[in-house]
Amino acid sequence: MLHLLGPGDRLLSTIEAEHPNVTVLVRGNEVHLRGDVDDVELAERLVREMASLAGSGAVLAPDEVARSKQLLSNGAGPSPTQIFGEAIVNARGRAVRPKTLGQKRYVDAIDVNTVTFGIGPAGTGKTYLAMAKAVQALQRNEINKIVLTRPAVEAGERLGFLPGTLNDKIDPYLRPLFDALGDMLDPDLVVKLMSQNVVEVAPLAYMRGRTLNDAYVILDEAQNTTQEQMKMFLTRLGFGSKLVVTGDVTQVDLPGGNSGLRHASRVLRDIPDIHFAELTSDDVVRHSLVAKIVDAYDEYTSRQEQSR
Repeated sequence: MLHLLGPGDRLLSTIEAEHPNVTVLVRGNEVHLRGDVDDVELAERLVREMASLAGSGAVLAPDEVARSKQLLSNGAGPSPTQIFGEAIVNARGRAVRPKTLGQKRYVDAIDVNTVTFGIGPAGTGKTYLAMAKAVQALQRNEINKIVLTRPAVEAGERLGFLPGTLNDKIDPYLRPLFDALGDMLDPDLVVKLMSQNVVEVAPLAYMRGRTLNDAYVILDEAQNTTQEQMKMFLTRLGFGSKLVVTGDVTQVDLPGGNSGLRHASRVLRDIPDIHFAELTSDDVVRHSLVAKIVDAYDEYTSRQEQSR
């Protein structure tokens, strides 16, 4: 019951906010719902789903309550318990799991396909969930190596000459991958795995000429690859390996905007064992304002294209 209600009854307040026509009363270990039959039935389903998740040990937050209510209102597809219930990895005291239907489909696609493209706006968990699946595969001894890479392209700025060693120079480009990995594993373990070359983080240019066997390879920010770079990366695939390619086709920083990710989505879409997972603003799991920002930019871009 404590997990269900949340600190300061904040989850209870969220349930009430999601069902304004239902009165929610808590008496001991019982939740009582009052209101019209249809409204109470929806609220009851939500409370039961939240109770099931709380009973499984899931740490609930108001966002999970709101997303669960949305899933139940849609009526189709898996239940919130099916989406949120099973953790991919337990990372440093907290579970990493899909939080939307789109994310669940993305994670499932990674399981059954050799090459998976995760395409969507910022905050949809493309890289984070791919990293969680990589760590899971390593912990299960399904692979021998994790390779994390991304193109060294600035996001609109011109950084110019960067002083220091090679690692110092590439660190600004690869830092998001380091951060995600640090969330999944103890920092000391990350250092150990990198020193043993079990985890490798490198610029995309370093992939040329290699064949990666028994590896889990993640290409991040793939919208900033050229067509030649994308082809080069995909042909690094070896036996027993998985490739996950993530990117946002609305944030291309290449001169001319000729993105290898866009090109690959047209060329490879009908090939078996290659899957394109499309994530949207509905799958944004950062601050709720991020989804609104994404929608506003998409709407503005659509209006601009229509006016041309």
